[in-house]
Amino acid sequence: MKTENTKAQMRKGVLEYCILLVMREEPQYAINIINVLKESKMIIVEGTLYPLLTRLKNDGLLTYKWEESTQGPPRKYYELTEKGKKFRDELEVSWNELVESVGIIHKLSA
Repeated sequence: MKTENTKAQMRKGVLEYCILLVMREEPQYAINIINVLKESKMIIVEGTLYPLLTRLKNDGLLTYKWEESTQGPPRKYYELTEKGKKFRDELEVSWNELVESVGIIHKLSA
């Protein structure tokens, strides 16, 4: 159905920004990122997240560190680099402008 495809494209368009927002305060384990996104109704699976995290790392926006876990093998925690924080802040400005523009269009067309 066309609606589902459009909704999926819209989610995909903001997914990168949402991932960077999840890491705003502290490093995050991939499963934690998935859980936060799912709690906020942003549907994502591991097969989507890991390639995106790798691309963000390769772009210099993220780094990671391994930490021992009491529940199994060591875990990889992702963290924003300074470049990643700056990029996230730039996306935040763009997001706010987009939300404002859509709100204006919504009001004008009501």
